[in-house]
Amino acid sequence: MSSLSILQRACLRFALLPVPPLRAPLPRRRSVGLARRSAMSSVASRLSHIAAAAASRGAAGEFNEPPTAAASGLAQEDDDLSSGMMGYRLPPKEIQDIVDAPPLPVLSFSPSKDKILFLKRRALPPLSDLAKPEEKLAGVRIDGHSNTRSRMSFYTGIGIRKLMDDGTLGPEKEVHGYPEGARINFVTWSQDGRHLSFSVRVDEEDNTSGKLRLWVADVESGEARPLFKSPEMYLNAIFDSFVWVNNSALLVCTIPLSRGAPPQKPSVPPGPKIQSNETSNVVQVRTFQDLLKDEYDADLFDYYTTSQLVLASLDGTVKPIGPPAVYTSIDPSPDDKYLMISSIHCPYSYIVPCGRFPKKVELWTVDGELIRELCDLPLAEDIPIATSSVRKGKRSIYWRPDKPSMLYWVETQDGGDAKVEVSPRDIVYMENAEPVNGEQPEILHKLDLRYAGTSWCDESLALVYESWYKTRKTRTWVVSPDKKDVSPRILFDRSSEDVYSDPGSPMLRRTAMGTYVIAKVKNQDENTYILLNGMGATPEGNVPFLDLFDINTGSKERIWQSDKEKYYEIVVALMSDKTDGELPLEQLKILTSKESKTENTQYYLQIWPEKKQVQITNFPHPYPQLASLYKEMIRYQRKDGVQLTATLYLPPGYDPSKDGPLPCLVWSYPGEFKSKDAAGQVRGSPNEFPGIGATSPLLWLARGFAILSGPTIPIIGEGDEEANDRYVEQLIASAEAAFEEVVRRGVAHPDKIAVGGHSYGAFMTANLLAHAPHLFCCGIARSGAYNRTLTPFGFQNEDRTLWEATNTYVEMSPFMSANKIKKPILLIHGEQDNNSGTLTMQSDRFFNALKGHGALSRLVILPFESHGYSARESIMHVLWETDRWLQKYCLNGTTKTDSDSVADTENKTLSTSGGGAAHEGPEAEGFSSMQRSLL
Repeated sequence: MSSLSILQRACLRFALLPVPPLRAPLPRRRSVGLARRSAMSSVASRLSHIAAAAASRGAAGEFNEPPTAAASGLAQEDDDLSSGMMGYRLPPKEIQDIVDAPPLPVLSFSPSKDKILFLKRRALPPLSDLAKPEEKLAGVRIDGHSNTRSRMSFYTGIGIRKLMDDGTLGPEKEVHGYPEGARINFVTWSQDGRHLSFSVRVDEEDNTSGKLRLWVADVESGEARPLFKSPEMYLNAIFDSFVWVNNSALLVCTIPLSRGAPPQKPSVPPGPKIQSNETSNVVQVRTFQDLLKDEYDADLFDYYTTSQLVLASLDGTVKPIGPPAVYTSIDPSPDDKYLMISSIHCPYSYIVPCGRFPKKVELWTVDGELIRELCDLPLAEDIPIATSSVRKGKRSIYWRPDKPSMLYWVETQDGGDAKVEVSPRDIVYMENAEPVNGEQPEILHKLDLRYAGTSWCDESLALVYESWYKTRKTRTWVVSPDKKDVSPRILFDRSSEDVYSDPGSPMLRRTAMGTYVIAKVKNQDENTYILLNGMGATPEGNVPFLDLFDINTGSKERIWQSDKEKYYEIVVALMSDKTDGELPLEQLKILTSKESKTENTQYYLQIWPEKKQVQITNFPHPYPQLASLYKEMIRYQRKDGVQLTATLYLPPGYDPSKDGPLPCLVWSYPGEFKSKDAAGQVRGSPNEFPGIGATSPLLWLARGFAILSGPTIPIIGEGDEEANDRYVEQLIASAEAAFEEVVRRGVAHPDKIAVGGHSYGAFMTANLLAHAPHLFCCGIARSGAYNRTLTPFGFQNEDRTLWEATNTYVEMSPFMSANKIKKPILLIHGEQDNNSGTLTMQSDRFFNALKGHGALSRLVILPFESHGYSARESIMHVLWETDRWLQKYCLNGTTKTDSDSVADTENKTLSTSGGGAAHEGPEAEGFSSMQRSLL
């Protein structure tokens, strides 16, 4: 599904606002928990990425005091580190304090922007939450007891505050009536903003979370009540959950009342497991995880995912509609007369996840009567692995947001295979929900690249996007959907890598139907404009802007721009929505966020014509102990002339003349580019607030380290050259340039520079220790893949197979160079990693290869954790392991060359500091006065 079409749906509801930062706008009347992230604009991409990261840490809940070490099973004292059983550990207190800081609430504005929800969250979840049983079926992990996705984050409370005309907030009104200790999800405004709907589940005596019940609350009084009168009706939230059909009724996915006990696994299998390709089809798939294994798994998948749709009114009336099925999406038309219902059905697959199962899309009346079938797509096991390949048949089927009930979709003309040359490659169609007089679908536009979404305005204006990954080309077309005499024209034709030329994305307004369309603005000259909201990338960093753009002439006027001297500001949303017509410029009101290197994100109203700025939040600094840290965006050059950037952080109170060079942690993630110029462009802002997540490398600022965060590691393949064919060469060149720059600046000790990364960053780390041992004293590699022969049908953006690019696969694999790794390497991996390609087996086998060559190495497998880590015990232990590794092999410089043996090193009695950090003592060579005070 294209990111731009996702945005079109996403902008049909206003935003969830994690604080900081904010999440992109949500789909119309769709629940908060089901919001899809948008990548249409850099703003939305950045905001949703961070919001998702917060959610992966268990975002939502009460401000619990962190448990004591004894209560949580976390140990402070050292024990025999060579033992496989050592218990969970706590990092030094200065790191604990930052990680355990109470999370700020998530914000959600009402449809009319006059009220704000403060959704309250808890701190990091306990490991016991992750230890609950889960079913791994068809690429989905299911909590069978709750009949929802496993490990869902949740909220513990809802506060409502009114946004006054002057921008101040009224007193908080707490939503009340639900059980104490409730876990709240899928918080959704009704279209008129008078009611909230949300799910509630309560932990039971055996510490399992009960099934989800649907509740509604009156916004004016804050009083909440269950929607269903029957205590036997529960939500089925595996895929969709519920959606407001109108202001007084919701369409809900429920567990069928007739459902019995789960199917039992036969003690004796009915027969062997057989897969066949006697038709000699070419079926190449990535290394997916959690797939169906047998017929029992398929039965179990059906059991948990089958829903009965019911139409539930606020007065308690319930009407079942349609038959039970595996419904994956329920989408009312803008005029609430129709329902677009998506479902999946057999035959299932044992080699691809459920997103590729046969898919049916039907059009119903709001009462559940079938009008017609829009499509029935077959099983899609054979989608080519080449980037920009897609599923055959209709895809991206949505409602036009500017029409009461008109559908649009795209159909591929190349069979979905990006390697097939054909013109056009995609065709965008549109059609009324119920065609009359034999009407055929109307062609909106034909595209030679891959369709990437549509932004709708009205009958005279829509923007259609297309892109092609191989060339990084992206185009924006101006079309007049209902005016046949107006020919489409190209508005922007550029490289997606060229961030300096990004013109921005159109801002959207809310319609009377509750949908979102491009906002038209009328200026004093009576011309009609749109608003383009851009990140404003420049060689000095991002300077976000808002342009008044004439869609006909291409002329533009910058009406707002971030303060680039000290602050980093972003336009978050249009607050002066009009339900119809054009918005006068003098009535413009926008919501912005504002932050600096030392001031965390706050939100402001910008009000025209005076451009008056009103602050509406005043959140405290999340980690005041690091408020005076030093941050600088630095630029330097690779030996082949490519310009590189990184963000350098130095601890509070650091004085280079007194403290000298520091130990340094370099943390990064490689990226692929088609041109040197694009690779050298600056991304990000020097004025952004340094957000510190639960496993962020910036935590080691509190331990006296310099941090080089995100040094660009571009892997460039210009023209017909494939980037990965020179992966190792370019990786080393980028790392050498970063190393030399921090040493030249005098902030990093050349013998005390460590490297680390997560996922593809872990892959990078292992390769650097293998091929550039002269640069780094040790490495930390988390949840990586190290043997590319285990991902033979592509990885990352590599779309050649192992058999097509054997040398590339082998040379890129640090597993094949395990004999070259002589510097200490710490491997960490979640035992239940669910990410494609990064099976836990990757770290197991890599560690055995390292051990087989006598490499100083350590493998930590985290029980119950996935690709990212979320339990407090796990995260604290990861921080303890990392801190111990950095103290021992970076700060103190203890390596195999200066100790008797690996076993000797591991069995030494270590002195501890701040809750388990090992070191050789503050008088060790290389310690600065500041480091000694920290230790």
